[in-house]
Order: sequence, then C-alpha cells, then structure tokens
Amino acid sequence: MTLNHVPKLSTDNPTGCCPRFNPADWDGKTFEFIDKPFVRMVTRSFFYMPLNLGSQMTRTWASIVESKADTDEFVAMTYDLSPWQAEHFLAVSKPVPGQENVKLSGKFRAKVFEGPYQDAPKWIKAMNANGKVYLYYTTCPKCQKVYGLNYVVALAEL
Repeated sequence: MTLNHVPKLSTDNPTGCCPRFNPADWDGKTFEFIDKPFVRMVTRSFFYMPLNLGSQMTRTWASIVESKADTDEFVAMTYDLSPWQAEHFLAVSKPVPGQENVKLSGKFRAKVFEGPYQDAPKWIKAMNANGKVYLYYTTCPKCQKVYGLNYVVALAEL
C-alpha cells in the first residue's frame, strides 16, 4: 500500500498523447490518499454519454500544464453524478489557479478491465463496492485505436 501515490505514467508514448498503459501496475492494488490534490471538473452528459468532455479536458489540462501542476503520478477519476452530469478528478502536484482544487482522502481498491466504454456498468457492478466506484479511462479514443486495447481502471472506495 502506498500513500498519495499511484504508478508513474509510462515513458512509452508513441502517440505523443496518452502513454501506453501497464495494467500490472494497477490491477489488484489498493491505494490510500490523504489530502491528495486534484482538480475537479464537471461535464454534461446525455444518458451517461459525455457531451463536452473533450473541450473541458483540453481547457483544464492546458491550465494544469501552464501552472506546472502536472505530475507523472497521474490518475483521472470519473464518477457519474446522474445520466446528465459527471465529475472528473485530475491528479495534480499543487493547486491550479482558476480551477476547482480539491483534496481527496480514502482507500481505493483497483481492478483493471479491458473493453468498450459501454461495458462500464458491468465493470462497476463487478467491483461489489459499498462506496463509490470511480473509473480511470487510461487512453483517449484516438490512442485506443493506435494501441488496440482500451484499459479502464475501476477504483472502488473502501
């Protein structure tokens, strides 16, 4: 178990966008956060399908990089608030001006799944969690096509 740490991003990044993901670094692990810094971002959805995720992520990520708050111990945790809205927590190294800065604490059990995004409800159910289950989509759709695999980490709040 590690406090406030997640596996470092891979340096194997042929796309220049999403680095190649190593599921062994995450699968079956438990992570504990104590006041871990994140930027919280909210997006609109239509029956759980994201509508403005790309534009929100681009804008938010640019502010994180500009403020030099990006980290090689990155995780983006997504939770659907309703069929119409989702919240996303992007790990940062320090507060980011102009963004909603939050700190998360808790233990999270991780399990890696592979498959299409529409399998998310099955993955959440498979976690048998009493608390929230966050999803970490490790690659964007463009990078998924390059790598041929779509790894998603479910993080069950313990």
